[in-house]
Parts: sequence; C-alpha cells; structure tokens
Amino acid sequence: MEQSRIVVVDDHPFVREGLKQLLAGQEDFQLTGEAASVRDAQALIDRAPPDVAVVDLTLGADDGVELVRWIRDTHPAVRVLVLSMQEEALHAERLLRLGVGGYVMKNVAGTDFLGALRKVARGQRHLSLAMGERLLSQLARGRAPGPDEDPVSSLTERELEVFRLIGAGISTREISQRLNLSMKTVDAHRRHMREKLNLRSTSELIRYATRWVAERGTA
Repeated sequence: MEQSRIVVVDDHPFVREGLKQLLAGQEDFQLTGEAASVRDAQALIDRAPPDVAVVDLTLGADDGVELVRWIRDTHPAVRVLVLSMQEEALHAERLLRLGVGGYVMKNVAGTDFLGALRKVARGQRHLSLAMGERLLSQLARGRAPGPDEDPVSSLTERELEVFRLIGAGISTREISQRLNLSMKTVDAHRRHMREKLNLRSTSELIRYATRWVAERGTA
C-alpha cells in the first residue's frame, strides 16, 4: 500500500505526540516530520515536501494562516488540513479561499480526523456537515465569492480577531482587555486593516466590519 507522507505543525507537544501515536497505527500514513513554529515548518517542508501538512492556526507567536499562504505559494502540491481549537464557522470559509483541503476541530474523534485526512490526501475537500450546509446556503443565495474576492482573507489571524470584535461593536479598550493587547497595538491593527482593506477611515472600517460580521453571523 502506498503511504501518504504527513507533516504535523502544532506548538503543543502533547498534540503532536497524540497525532504521532494515532498515525502510527495507520498503514496508509507515514509521519515524516513535525514542527512547532512557522520557521521550522518551512525548513521541514522545503527539505522534504509531504503529501499533506496538518497545520494548527495558532503556533505560539506565529500565525498559522501565514504558513498556509506560504505552502500555497511555495509548495502548491502539498495539501493542507487545518486542525484547530478555533470555531470552524469563523475560519473555514476564509481558509478554503486560501486553498486548504479541509478544516477539523481538535475536539473531534480520532476516527473523524483520520477520515478527514484521508479525504484531503486523496485531493478531496473536507468540512463538517454543518459547515458544508452553510456554504451551500450561501451559494444558493448567490453569495459565494471566488478564491480572491474577499479582502478579509488578507488579514492575519490576530487582525481577524480584532476585526470581528470591531464588527460586534466592541470598543478599543474592551478589545485590548479581551485579547490582552495594549490599546496602541489595537490601534496599529486597525491601521493595518484599513490599509489592507483600502478603507480611508476608522468609521469606514467599523461599517465594513459590522456588515461582514452580520452577513456571517459570527459575532
């Protein structure tokens, strides 16, 4: 049986160890490497590109979305399965636009993870049933943008967190407290978001974020 080569990128050692044990019992998978940071993952994938990279969105101080973009641009043949604690509804649609093969929450059963991994290894897409229905509903309403149509996809994971809170009507001070950031850092994120989204003022950013959150029901 031909094995699919798997790389795991997660900053928690016990998660990597658990996945290592899970994959060890599967004849169709071979774990070829593991990494805890974007830099280590890039070096690992450059050295020996796997068939599938299993990537966490939050890698300590690193941003897993940036790693997904790098894999897409540098090693387009490597498929990506995102494994995350973060709610699928908030991130899956955005990540699909970036080319990931699937999204799995960390609280799913091991058999569900393996099923998702097998689908992605075969070149198929994997989403939960609920997320699949959500996207079909959007398509039926004519609101299914192409891969590069949503500028919000350009935001980093931290910027997206701030963006969603802005859209939910949360003040800068409360965002600072919730995310354990200084108000100066929150303001810097606002500025970067305005530049990326081509918005001229904070009020435009607030309107844009409010509309985006309302459409997706993720406030």
